[in-house]
Amino acid sequence: MRILVTGGCGFIGSALVRRLVPDGVEVLNIDCLTYAGRPENVEDVAAAANYRFLQADICDMPAMVAAFAAFRPDAVMHLAAESHVDRSIDGPSAFIRTNVTGTGVLLEAALGYWRPFQFPEKLIPLMILNALDGRPLPVYGKGDNVRDWIHVDDHVTALLAVLAHGRTGETYLVGARGEQQNLDVVRHLCARLDALVPDSPHVPHIGLVTRVRDRPGHDQRYAIDPSRIEREIGWKPQMTFDAGLEDTIRWYMDRRDWLARVHDRGRLGGQS
Repeated sequence: MRILVTGGCGFIGSALVRRLVPDGVEVLNIDCLTYAGRPENVEDVAAAANYRFLQADICDMPAMVAAFAAFRPDAVMHLAAESHVDRSIDGPSAFIRTNVTGTGVLLEAALGYWRPFQFPEKLIPLMILNALDGRPLPVYGKGDNVRDWIHVDDHVTALLAVLAHGRTGETYLVGARGEQQNLDVVRHLCARLDALVPDSPHVPHIGLVTRVRDRPGHDQRYAIDPSRIEREIGWKPQMTFDAGLEDTIRWYMDRRDWLARVHDRGRLGGQS
């Protein structure tokens, strides 16, 4: 277990760190060390091999994104906060910055980090998991429903670009101009799996496709116009559909243990 703790040098945070580290949990303690954050609060565990400390401000988005990417936490326990009432009366702006803005930044960073970790009930991860196990690949109806596919890393880059350069109050649609019918996506996926695991007893994987009754009210097409973000911010996706699909397939193949744990919970469902 790897846990990112914010405010881990404060009163409650340090107590949490002192509990987690002796239990063998990998801990990254992020604290900007204001008057209430004292390194000596965690000195009992500071030398442990499973403890790391990062002096950083949770309002610093690049620092938080980098921390998530480097540490790769399983969970976040957010305890960084300004909490003294008298100080909030004398200087409310610090409380707004840390407690509101900082929490928002942390949520954005966490969301950006965990989005490749898409729960495998959506079309692509579901098809990958089923195909690797030789189970049917259920395709709704004719399979002609259209979606605009974008790699999650491109999506996150777009979010950060909007955060840094977007106009206040404006709306930006993030799309890759990558519309594909669901059945075509499954065909591409099966072809890539055939190439990646040629010794699989399930090759050709396209033979696993099974048509199932369409769901009620199934959206026929998701159409996204990304012209504003392209024009005003200069953002465009860097990864093609084929490259992104292969990257996604390899990601799930390298994490079969994670997929197995999710599957064991019996929550796999339909598609997109």
